Amino acid sequence: MKKYLMAFTYAWMGIWHGVLYERNVKSHLAAAAAVLAAGLWTGLSRTEWIIIVIVIGLMIALELMNAAVERTVDLVTGEWHPLAKQAKDLAAGAVLVFAIASAVTGAIIFLPKWFD
Repeated sequence: MKKYLMAFTYAWMGIWHGVLYERNVKSHLAAAAAVLAAGLWTGLSRTEWIIIVIVIGLMIALELMNAAVERTVDLVTGEWHPLAKQAKDLAAGAVLVFAIASAVTGAIIFLPKWFD
């Protein structure tokens, strides 16, 4: 049971590290706060809230994974290598793809409510 509980402790440590030290995590959290405020102001349905919460959670999780890939690559090689660059670029690209999908999802949810 102790190992099981320690896994949660380590996970929280990772989340807090991301919140405190990762610029992009901070940016996504600020965007999430704005979206949550807009959702309260707009009066979203239960289904819309579920979608928003899932998208926010996935965006933060993906950004944390991107940071983990960057750290791992930096640990493996201290010098510039084309494969290291590709690994970092691919991870960053995954974040960008989901950020664009998140923005489109937000537009689909919010714009009809604001401009109807």
